[in-house]
Amino acid sequence: MSDIIDTLRDRLGESAVLTAHQIAERATSYWDSSPMMAKALVRPKSTREVSEILKICHAHGQSVITHGGRTSCVEGTKSGKDDIIISTERMNSILEVDTTSGTAVVEAGVVLEQAQDAIAEQGLFLPLDLGARGSCTIGGNIATNAGGINVIRYGMTRSLVMGLEVVLADGVILTSMNKMLKNNSGFDLKQLFIGTEGALGIVTRAVLKLHPRSLTKNTALAALNSFAAVHIFLNHLKTTVGASLSAFEMMEGDYFRAVTEPGWHRAPMDRNCSYYILFECDGSDPQRDNDRFAEVVEDAFEKGYIQDAVIPKSENEREALWGIRDDFEAILQPKPVYLYDVSLPVLSMENYIRDVKDKLSSFLPASKAFVLGHVGDGNLHLFVQPHSEAGNARDFSDRAVYEPLKAYEGAVSAEHGIGFEKKKWLSQSRSAEEIALMKRLKTALDPKGILNPGLVID
Repeated sequence: MSDIIDTLRDRLGESAVLTAHQIAERATSYWDSSPMMAKALVRPKSTREVSEILKICHAHGQSVITHGGRTSCVEGTKSGKDDIIISTERMNSILEVDTTSGTAVVEAGVVLEQAQDAIAEQGLFLPLDLGARGSCTIGGNIATNAGGINVIRYGMTRSLVMGLEVVLADGVILTSMNKMLKNNSGFDLKQLFIGTEGALGIVTRAVLKLHPRSLTKNTALAALNSFAAVHIFLNHLKTTVGASLSAFEMMEGDYFRAVTEPGWHRAPMDRNCSYYILFECDGSDPQRDNDRFAEVVEDAFEKGYIQDAVIPKSENEREALWGIRDDFEAILQPKPVYLYDVSLPVLSMENYIRDVKDKLSSFLPASKAFVLGHVGDGNLHLFVQPHSEAGNARDFSDRAVYEPLKAYEGAVSAEHGIGFEKKKWLSQSRSAEEIALMKRLKTALDPKGILNPGLVID
């Protein structure tokens, strides 16, 4: 056994350190079922213990990979046999919910859905919500600046983080657990760690901004016959329901038809339209919100913006509609399937999707692409089935998706981060000067390069 593992066991106890043999029983990630690899996996219970681990690893020049819920879509938690993994799984306490100030203090390992439920019990609302809510952790959400379905109204994770506690590469604890809306006292250092994927420090605790729980929630699924109608309808909602619009999710017809095939989800309307929009409004006036929502939908239908609409009559019906959007299991076969997450202006999306499909037809003639996304905030997700055994199929698919973005001033990552998977495409969205500054920050905060080495930048 190596000296560093013995040292970690002496400091943290036997149960805190799992060997390579023990962790081989775990899957690498949600997307990769192969056995996890590492020299050891360490499970701290506190910020102080994270600090102790990093002091030891820093002294040994030991590479460290941080694990939360391991739901990364960009190989952000990938580890090798010579790495040590720090898992936040035992740092999973909700330490405080302040109903007066509207804040919650949570540890990094808290699962998002558990935080949502505990906060809801106190009559408040944590707007961060995404399909992996039952597995992803708050620390991982912060490290990747996660988005999800409510961004159009509440913003990305960054908008919800008021304070942060982070451990730097050398074990120094940086505590800035601010609970005030206004604090302009010097540099806002927490921003260095939100969205930087653990490359500059490990998040251990956070202060989250909460919102009052909505008294009404109205949902509808609409069918449209063109992409022009999609942005016309979006503008219609913005000018009628305004700030109450909390979700605007687009599904292309091919995606909708695939997930409503027999044996999957029941189609609540005709399956032959070009686009489907699942949208939702949160409100505070039970006497008027429901009627107003129905009026807005009816008005959109009468004006020809939408071809049809379904408004659920119960929570079960509402969940069934969201199941169509969130449960994409039907398109994950045959494997491999490549998942992409890009961002660009709404008015450019139709041409961009056409460009991607044209390139796929040229590079991978048998491929199929399914498109959906948080169109209200400029985010598209693409699932590509290559239907090819060529060894360079992934490279061709990546080129088809990322190369057209430059012309539309788009981003190769909207909310999933860069990880290892998108690193070579970073220059599509960031200038040489920006990347150089990222490297300077990395060198300044992690001079030995032990934190998630090779992630985002070399």
